[in-house]
Amino acid sequence: MPLYMAQIGEEYLVKKIGGLEETKHHLKNLGFVVGSEVSVVAVMCGNLIVQVKDARVAVSKELAGKIMV
Repeated sequence: MPLYMAQIGEEYLVKKIGGLEETKHHLKNLGFVVGSEVSVVAVMCGNLIVQVKDARVAVSKELAGKIMV
């Protein structure tokens, strides 16, 4: 399922990253790689605050739709 459908506070593993190569590269730089653990911390106006590795990252709902967990 896409990351934006994830429950707040639950931990998930990234299974697939979709989108154009530049989108994949951008997400990889943020720490979203296949096999990494992520959890949604909060949702604000459709955008997500996500805990990935040791950082919290804000991603849009559109970008979160490219991250499959």
